[in-house]
Amino acid sequence: MVTQLRRLNDIQQEVVRTARDFAEQELAPHVAEWDRRGHFPRAAVDALGELGFLGMLMPEEWGGSGLDTVTYLLALEEIAKVDPSLAVSMSVHNSLPSQMLLTYGTDELKERYLRSMTAGKMLAAFALSEADAGSDPAAMMCRAQLDGDRYVLNGAKAWVTNGGTADVIVAMARTSDDGARGISAFVIEPTWDGFSVGKEEKKMGLKSSNTTEIVFDDLEVPVANRLGEEGHGLKYALASLEHGRLGIAAQALGIAEACLTLSIDYARERHAFGQPIAEFQGLRFQLATLAAEVAAARALTYAAADKQDLGGSARKEVSMAKLLASQAAMKAAVNAVQVHGGYGYTRDYPVERYFRDAKVTQIYEGTSEIQQLVIASELFGD
Repeated sequence: MVTQLRRLNDIQQEVVRTARDFAEQELAPHVAEWDRRGHFPRAAVDALGELGFLGMLMPEEWGGSGLDTVTYLLALEEIAKVDPSLAVSMSVHNSLPSQMLLTYGTDELKERYLRSMTAGKMLAAFALSEADAGSDPAAMMCRAQLDGDRYVLNGAKAWVTNGGTADVIVAMARTSDDGARGISAFVIEPTWDGFSVGKEEKKMGLKSSNTTEIVFDDLEVPVANRLGEEGHGLKYALASLEHGRLGIAAQALGIAEACLTLSIDYARERHAFGQPIAEFQGLRFQLATLAAEVAAARALTYAAADKQDLGGSARKEVSMAKLLASQAAMKAAVNAVQVHGGYGYTRDYPVERYFRDAKVTQIYEGTSEIQQLVIASELFGD
């Protein structure tokens, strides 16, 4: 029951159909079991690669589809409606690691990694946060010491999506004590000596998404695997964050849309006091308001994507979209559980899983409070 406020072109319609069919046929029968077991479905990730969904934003010269951000978000939203966990793996892969390699990597690095990432043969992760440096990444402690033609990395990164299953990781480490200007970006491989996977997070939601700590113990990284200039890594990451935040906005929209649809369907079926609960005005108004809020968040998300595709700075609009879409997802999930009553609190109905999955959209890729800071700084010209 998606409320599309735009006319989709032929390519976009085909992408939406393909993503929807894949989600309904290949994901829907297994999602509840993957969630229960905390199973990361690598075969499903590989299938996304075969469909071209892991290289949608990449130019054709690097094996990608060369599609616009809007088309990518349309596909991501369809996946998220059925499996938000798989959607976040798709979002992370397509955003920061891929965008940073494309923008700041040498042709040698692109040839070695980006082409395989685009084809889905290598799954990517991004490692920025640390246990004591989340919303304030400039406080990171992970160090990279230059030693001849290589850097030696020591430290740990936290909350790494795909951390235990990635084939390539773009990681940030401190190369000097010059605050935010002392952080550099590196492309690393988990098979190298000195790399290990630490604690796997036992999360409330997105249980089939692999989220881990990763540890560097005298990990040697060739200088050639540094992205761009030394000390510019955090600047590169912040410049690439718009793609990641739009991906999470689309994931949140998928969750919100799924919850809204499930609430409407259940309200039609469930009877109380001799009639379907869909006949009660209080519930109808509640869902009507929610539908308007989801449509507004969707319009803002795709407007931000349009602005980004046109080459302008969409920093403010992206943060607004991420803020409102995540709020809509959480509200839709809370309402869906309430509409389902006691059944909504059980695993017999999927709204319980969407409720758990929705919350993190207000936390990762920048908390709601960080989005408010970004919006305010744009408003006041800071």
